[in-house]
Formats: sequence, C-alpha cells, structure tokens
Amino acid sequence: MSHPLPDKFIQRINNDSFFDSDFLAHLDSIPPVSVRFHPEKVQSKLEVLKAVSWCENAFYLKERPSFTLDPLFHAGGYYPQEAGSMILDTILMQITLPEDPVILDLCAAPGGKSTLIASFLNGKGMLVSNEVIQQRARILRENIVKWGCTNTLVTCNDPADFSRLPNFFDAIVVDAPCSGEGMFRKDKAARDEWSEENVLQCAARQKRILADVWESLKPGGFLIYSTCTFNACENEENIIWFCEEFGAEEVKLKMPVEIQEGRGGRGHYCFPGINESEGFYVAVLQKPDENFRNSKWNKRPEFRKQKESAGLEEFVRLDDTALYVWNERMLVLPAKMEAEMLHVQSLLRLLKMGTMVGENSRKGLIPSEELAMDFNLLSFQRKTELSRQDALNYLHGDTFDLGEGNGFCLVTFEEQPLGWIKRVNKRFNNLYPKEWRIRMQIN
Repeated sequence: MSHPLPDKFIQRINNDSFFDSDFLAHLDSIPPVSVRFHPEKVQSKLEVLKAVSWCENAFYLKERPSFTLDPLFHAGGYYPQEAGSMILDTILMQITLPEDPVILDLCAAPGGKSTLIASFLNGKGMLVSNEVIQQRARILRENIVKWGCTNTLVTCNDPADFSRLPNFFDAIVVDAPCSGEGMFRKDKAARDEWSEENVLQCAARQKRILADVWESLKPGGFLIYSTCTFNACENEENIIWFCEEFGAEEVKLKMPVEIQEGRGGRGHYCFPGINESEGFYVAVLQKPDENFRNSKWNKRPEFRKQKESAGLEEFVRLDDTALYVWNERMLVLPAKMEAEMLHVQSLLRLLKMGTMVGENSRKGLIPSEELAMDFNLLSFQRKTELSRQDALNYLHGDTFDLGEGNGFCLVTFEEQPLGWIKRVNKRFNNLYPKEWRIRMQIN
C-alpha cells in the first residue's frame, strides 16, 4: 500500500530554507536499526556495524533481527531505541546535577529514555517514569522492571498531577506527544495521520504539558524538551513561548558536529540523511533560582518497615537498602532515597516502586520477577541454565522436563536471569508473568 508524503507537508518543507534539497528524499530511504546495551548485563551477540557516537553502549545493527526470539532481549540485556533520541546521554553528561539527582521522565512510554536515564544514574538518585495512558504505562513498567534498577518508580498520572510535588525534581525530561513527522520514514502509516490542524493541536498540548510540570522542577533544575517532529511550531516556537512566559533560560550545550543546530540557534535536530537517525528535536531549559518556594513532606504511615530480614538473605543483598512490607508484598528501596520515594507514592498513582522482592504466603516468600531482573539486588544461588529453545519455551509460558528438584529456582540463559520456576519433583510451575509471555510461534 502506498503512503505518499502529505502535499501540505511537502510544500512546507520546500518553502523552509532550513532544510536541504535532499531532505524529502531521505524520508523514503531505509531507516537504520540501533540498540543500547545494558552496561551490567550479558550482551546479546547481535551483529553490529558501528557505535552511536553520542551515546555510551549504543550501536547500529547490520539488520533488524527478531528481538522477540532473543532470550536476552527479554532479560533486559538491551533496548532497541532510535539513535537520535539517544542524544539524551550527551545532554545528561553536560548538565550540572547533584550527586543523587531526582529525575522525572514525564512522557516515558515505552521506556527507551527511562532505561537510558537509569543507566546514567548507575544506582544513584531516583528516577520517576510516568505515562498517563494506562495500557502504555503497563508496557513502561515491564521495560523498567527488565532493566533492573532499584532506584526507579513507575507512575500513571496526568502531567498536572505533578504540581503536588513543587520544587521536587532536579531534572525533568519531556518527550512530548507530537505530530510525528520524524516517524514518516519507519512508520509510513504516520503519514496518513498527519495534518496541519494536528500540528497546531500538538503545539497547544505541548504548552499545557510544560506549564503543568514547571512548578515541580527545583530552582536551578533542568527541563529537557524533545519531540520527534520537524516543524518550528512544535519546537523552536514553543521554546520561545516558554522562555517568555515562565522566565526559563535556554542552556547552550556542546553537541556532536553532525547534530544540527535549530532555527535561530534554539535547540538541536537529528535529521535523516545528515546523521543516521530519524527526526528528533531537543532543547534544554533551566529554571531561575529566584522562583524558589519551600515545600515540606513526610513519610507515609501506611508503609510498615520490616525490622528483621530473616529468611530473605537467601534471595537478596540488603546493603544500603530499606525493606518495607506493603499489602503482603516485600519491597526494597534505596536507603538514601526512601523518603523521596514514599513522598511520591503518597501523592501519585504507582505501578512500581523500588524492587518488589516477593509476596508473603502461608508457605513463605514467593519471589517476584522484579527481583529476578534486579542485577544489583539478586543473590539467589539455585539456578538452572536453559538452552535457547528451552529459554524461548519458558518465555512462551510452557513447561518441559528439567529433571528432578524441589522448591524455587531461577532459570537463566547464558547466565542471565529470565525468571522463576517452582520445581515439584519432575515437573515445575512456570512463574513467568502471563502478560509478558511470547505469543508468536517459537519453533
């Protein structure tokens, strides 16, 4: 089925001297495939061409594989992410943040930027990953869990809800919903959904989102604004409006030479054909210090701290952590961030906080998938290494012969945890989450 570029889009590009004469032709070229490897997990043997120069542990692939049929993808060993959006790594390296920064990824689903931020934090500080649409928020939670970091929360809230957290975040990433012009190459159906009216609607919505979340940014904090579109209305003009309306100051950063400066020197673009990426725009704003207003908050009484860790040492390392029991579930939080995490949960709708170790039952602790994925916390020693086919069978939700054994066991592929089983003599119960299971044919 043919999906031609919209006529009014072509006209706009041709009338804008900001674009070179080959720009439209690049939108019909083959898009590159890029992934970002987890720095602490086993790397899949994907065939790479070269590194993405502006992001650590990121590479272009020779071709697009079936990620679904790679067990290490399900284990959180890497994340397929558009290379242009990985410029966030370069930005985070340049802005001045405290030792333990508190960062919000406001429009986070499906999770590419959040997993990048989690790797940047490297166990320090705290990341709140938010998505307002419930179904997308569940996908976000799955990807954050698989990345395996205790210092993360996943919330499902409207941007306006974050006004309950004034002066709370050191940095806020807003990858705003947009008209999606940067999707025209890899998702041809996006061309059919584009209209000039939608561009204007998106620009207005983006202004509302920025205004809603500004109060929750600390004085001196940074707001990183991005879209996957090319027009000035959603990009440079929004930056001008926001600086004039709220007194924000644009931060000038040093970018790789192939990243193009925006119109009037505001923000930067990744363009197909100029660099190996899709369409991506980003600008960094800073909140002036004079906007400071005090805010106080306290721990929530509904949480009950677990005083003893008897029986848990088999499953987890509890150094520098706080252990809580909440609705029969045991959670581990970073000790340095427990007050901040409890404050967030008291005000927002949470899908994940810290790492859930497991649920208490009459027969003891049932370990959770979150624990299996947490490379820093997990200390369980009973493991069963699976072949590739058995690993896919496990991820499909199947059971098969593993010999005799009893009790909980961690199943691994290439020594990388995939999840839990409970062995009962010669059979086992597959505890891999049903909503995560592979649904396609695996044989």
